[in-house]
This record gives sequence, structure tokens and C-alpha cells, in this order.
Amino acid sequence: MKKSLVILLAATLGLAACNREKKGAGGLLYTIHKDGGNAKIQVGDVIKMNYSLKNDKDSVLMSTYDNEMAQVFPVQAKTYAGDINDVLLLFGEGDSATFKINLDTMAHYTKQPKQEQFKNDKYMTFTVKLEKVFKKKPNEADSTFQKRAGEFFQADYKTTMDKMKGAEDAKVKAYEADKNLKTTVTASGLHYVIAAPGDSQRAAVGDTVSVNYTGNTTKLNKDKKYKVFDTSDEKTAKANNVFQNGRPYGPTKMVLGNVIPGFNEGLQLIGKGGKITMIIPSKLGYGDQGNPQAGITPFTPIAFDVEIVDIIKGKPVTAAPPVPMPAH
Repeated sequence: MKKSLVILLAATLGLAACNREKKGAGGLLYTIHKDGGNAKIQVGDVIKMNYSLKNDKDSVLMSTYDNEMAQVFPVQAKTYAGDINDVLLLFGEGDSATFKINLDTMAHYTKQPKQEQFKNDKYMTFTVKLEKVFKKKPNEADSTFQKRAGEFFQADYKTTMDKMKGAEDAKVKAYEADKNLKTTVTASGLHYVIAAPGDSQRAAVGDTVSVNYTGNTTKLNKDKKYKVFDTSDEKTAKANNVFQNGRPYGPTKMVLGNVIPGFNEGLQLIGKGGKITMIIPSKLGYGDQGNPQAGITPFTPIAFDVEIVDIIKGKPVTAAPPVPMPAH
């Protein structure tokens, strides 16, 4: 009994020590959540890392977990003590940690002002998990190492893509179940629910439509929310950290035929005053490339709530390639 208590106490103390915040160079603060005892990262290693990035308000600004796409990159030499490359050398494969990069120190050494999203913050906070550390073999030529790393991560990327493609239908079903949506599915694969059909007029390719819209992903993030990646509503944009200074919000004009195929198709199902919810599979959205700027990964179904405010008839045109987002 005493031996068990000793073991339990030791484990508890070890966990507490592991999760204690420590100070590093350059105003760095870090907490190691898991230390697997593996060899530490060295400059030149290629790593695969999942992470989330937050500001001092604890708002998530970026997350590879939400995007389902871990980042792969070679570890560079540090620019100054306490920068992100310096921090990575504290960890090894399988480790997880939280570290806070001091933004004042960064601004001092890089001679660059704080980014707008961090202008009132002291730290940028990363919570990371080192999924893979690919190391150079002793006396291995750089070209051989780079080729070997490239082949490994290309195969790893293909495995990830196959997994994401195979999970797409399940994501759509889970989203519709969570939102209690009873959708109709078109021959092309667009899922939709019409909340209001609008008047009898329908837009055609070449017409200009004025719309209110909000687009979100169909996978719950760690906060149990669906990430809004674009919206014409200023209040929604601010609430979801996608507000853009200088952008005019409100009803947005776009030419039918110049947006992604699923959006084109859905807009032709309702008239002026109509409202529709669309769940767009990747083959009608951003496909196997995704839209990195909007945080949309390959093979990702997306959803839109759309209201047509007005339809301005135009000359029929040949459908143009889709723009990255619904045209602003």
C-alpha cells in the first residue's frame, strides 16, 4: 500500500513539474506538457508539427488541428535568443508544450512593428505537438537527406489527403445531423435547404446578384464551433475574428459564373428575397487544392447561408474560373 502511494506521489509530482511554466531567453515563457525523452530537435531537422496560435485574449488565430493539416518545415538557426527556432530546440518527437513568444523582443530584433492582430498583446502563444522529427544520418550528404525527407513527407501527405477525402461524406452527414438539416441533394452533389424561395425571378450565369452571406466549415473546432471563414455581415465578421479593415460590409455583388460551382448552382435555386443554406462538397468548392488563404484544406466541404437581396440581369457569359472566395 505504501509503495503504491509513493509511486502515485512521484507520478503526481512529475506531472506537476512537467506542467510548470519556465522562463527562457528573450522573455520566453514555456510549459512542457509531455516530455517523451526523445532526442531534441536540431537545426536542419525537418519536423511535422500540429499547433494552435492564440493572442493574449485567448482567441485562436490559427490551428492546424482545425485545418487537419500539420505543418512541415525545416528548423532554421535562431535569429535571436527566444525566437521560435530557438524554442523548438527544447523539444523532441512526441513532445507537447505551450510557449509564449515575447512580441516586444521580436519587434526589437526584427525591426518590424507588431502585426495588427497582436498590437495590444505582449505574447503570441503556441500550443504545439511534435508529430515527427526527421533527422539527418551521420555523415549523410545534404542532397541525400533532402531527397529522403522529401520522399517521406510526400508519402505522408498522400496518406493524409486520402484520409481527408475518405472522411468528406461523413463530415457532411455529421454537420447536417448537428444542424438538424433535412437537405435535398442535386445531381451534381450540392446539398441544400431553402428557407424562403423568394420571388419567381431566377438568376442565370452572367447576372449580377446582390447577396448577404456567411460561409463556415463543416467540422467542429476545439471550441465546439464551426469556423466562419467569410461573411458579408460586419457583426458576424467581428465576432468570428475575420473582420477586414476597409472592406465594405453589407449586401455584396457578384457575377453568377465567377464563383465556385456549388455557389453558382445554389444561387439559381432561389429568387429575389430568397434564403438558402448550401452544403458544398469539395468537388463543387475548392477541391483537392483547398483555399489556404481562407483556412480551407483540400477535400473540405463548406456551408453557406445566403440571402439574395437583388438580381440584376446581364448578358449570358461563359462561366469563368472560380475566384478564391465569393467576390466582394
